[in-house]
Amino acid sequence: MSLLLLTIKKLNINPLNLVIKNFSKDQIATAIALLFHTVGLLGILVFKSDFIIHSTAFNLLLSFVLLVWTQKEKNHFFYLFISLSLVTGFVSEAVGVNTGFLFGNYSYGNILGFKWQHVPIMIGINWVIIIYCCGIGVTTLLFRITRPGVKDIPQLSTILKSLSVITDGATLAVLFDWLMEPVAVKLGLWKWEGDIPLYNYICWFVISLLLLFLFHACKFNKQNKFAVNLLLIQFLFFLILRTFLIK
Repeated sequence: MSLLLLTIKKLNINPLNLVIKNFSKDQIATAIALLFHTVGLLGILVFKSDFIIHSTAFNLLLSFVLLVWTQKEKNHFFYLFISLSLVTGFVSEAVGVNTGFLFGNYSYGNILGFKWQHVPIMIGINWVIIIYCCGIGVTTLLFRITRPGVKDIPQLSTILKSLSVITDGATLAVLFDWLMEPVAVKLGLWKWEGDIPLYNYICWFVISLLLLFLFHACKFNKQNKFAVNLLLIQFLFFLILRTFLIK
């Protein structure tokens, strides 16, 4: 080991630079996300680890940092979207928890870390991740199927593309919430007074519509391969947990 380190030092080799040079940001971020979600699955399903469950906030923060890192051509519109989505998501949850007016009657546990107004700060980050990934996912799909040269696919008008990003993205966000809800309850992230109400998903859809309208209206680069990969990783993560954890 010491010989290897000496060789690296003499040749002035920086392993981190080698990784960055040979792999794209999207590939590095995807590998990191896949690693942490795989560890999470094993920790929860195999080892029943409380430490892994209590690391959920770190995993959310890491995913958020990776999304920002992989975002191309970051501008003030991108940061405006991030900021408004975070605040809107958090305020919606604060109203929901403290009044029951939005989503239904539920409360948060202590797993997601520091809370203000009975809501973990990380929940705002969670809203950003879901809305951003769903918006990027639908935008990427539209770009692929409507690009010039693709046969047998009718070209969509600008209005229809916009509606698709907003409504299909919101539908995808609600589907993700439906997949996540029973897992989150089982792990103690939050709890409901009774069954999860349909009203919760209706409110999720409406708020997601508003945030995806904001996503579409803000002019920033919306091609991010890692965001699509993270969406797929998280869908698979919660699908596996819902299959084997919920009885």
